[in-house]
Amino acid sequence: MAPHPPSIDALAASLDDGTLPRVLLVEVARASVAAWRRQETDDLEAAARRLAASIGRLRPGRVINATGVLLHTNLGRAPLHPEAAAAAAASAVGYTSLEFDLDSGGRGGRGAYACRLAAALTAGEDALIVNNNAGALLLTVAALGAGREVVTSRGEQIEIGGSFRLPELIGATGASSVEVGTTNRTRPKDYARAIGPATGAVLKVHPSNYRIEGFTQETGYRELAAITREHGVPLVADIGSGLLDERVPWLDGGPPDWLAGEPGARQTLERGADLVLFSGDKLLGGPQAGVIVGSATLVDRLRGHPIARAIRLDGPNLAAMATTLELYSAGRGSEIPFWRMAGIGEASLRERCVAVLAESGVAGTIVDGRSVPGAGSVPGQGIPGPVIAIAAPEEGWRRFLEHDPPIIGRVDRDRLVLDLRAVDETDDAAVAGALAAVCR
Repeated sequence: MAPHPPSIDALAASLDDGTLPRVLLVEVARASVAAWRRQETDDLEAAARRLAASIGRLRPGRVINATGVLLHTNLGRAPLHPEAAAAAAASAVGYTSLEFDLDSGGRGGRGAYACRLAAALTAGEDALIVNNNAGALLLTVAALGAGREVVTSRGEQIEIGGSFRLPELIGATGASSVEVGTTNRTRPKDYARAIGPATGAVLKVHPSNYRIEGFTQETGYRELAAITREHGVPLVADIGSGLLDERVPWLDGGPPDWLAGEPGARQTLERGADLVLFSGDKLLGGPQAGVIVGSATLVDRLRGHPIARAIRLDGPNLAAMATTLELYSAGRGSEIPFWRMAGIGEASLRERCVAVLAESGVAGTIVDGRSVPGAGSVPGQGIPGPVIAIAAPEEGWRRFLEHDPPIIGRVDRDRLVLDLRAVDETDDAAVAGALAAVCR
């Protein structure tokens, strides 16, 4: 070990290859020198370069998703349609009429156009778009239930994401959660007995990231709506995954088998829900957002609540959302990346798998697989199709992460599995090149 390390400035300068800003290089230099002084490394410069490279990999960047999870939460969920991405970019680099009324010359409503589209596509009276579906639920419960009770089924006490739990969210709004029924069975009479003068709303949550099977009973929207109407309390339905219409009119042949049982926003309103909440970046295929559709009176109440400002959606994402909804309204929903990927035929996928293996020169096999929608949508369902399987240890999977761009596959026992359904065809050559580099 050298008696003295180089100065922090000198070490930071030696690390500067144009990848990291100087402020981070100085941080790396200080941390590395401190580790060297603690005798945790003998090669100070090599340790500093490793740390700098590790920090550089934290920068958000493009990856190739070969996991077979179409809406991969860790990889950004739904890719935007190019027209939606272009609309977001145009909004981000210039001024827009975000909250300006071009007719009156005064202040306008944020997202008014996208909200009108969302309402029209779901046959709702009005709509409100916020930053995500958790925000939509927070706002709705706070506006309708603060200081009152919110009735929910015990079998719908969801936990999603990073320990986000429904009872805790309800409690955070100042409302009291009243759970009815049991984990596997909740009958109409359970709701009817729980509703009283203190009830602010009844909340029904679609279990979009899990399923309870076996000896079960669930109260449907129509039954529940009849009960809430009788008692004069609003019925709020959080359907989560963002399916606009169960008929899926944008796909030839109607809804695919893997979508069975998934509630659509339009049909949930038709069945009697007063408000329907869903995500923008799941089955809808748009940007991260939370959409609330339904009763104009209730939506207006939510729009005027203080929390609405705290969770409002920004201009670029509103532009992307408006364009995504326009695609549906124009009958072009099948062009949205999620639906395009989900609709790729087995023959086309198999042909691509064969070509990738041939180009790589690797001795892999093509086996039957199953892609999944992901992001807590359509639990237990999958889209069948061929995948590439390579006999490779786990470190092979990790070497794919070092590729440029990184390729994310999955490990199935002792096999590396690459599913091309969510891989753009233009990236097939990159997958083949990575296979050749890692596995030959």
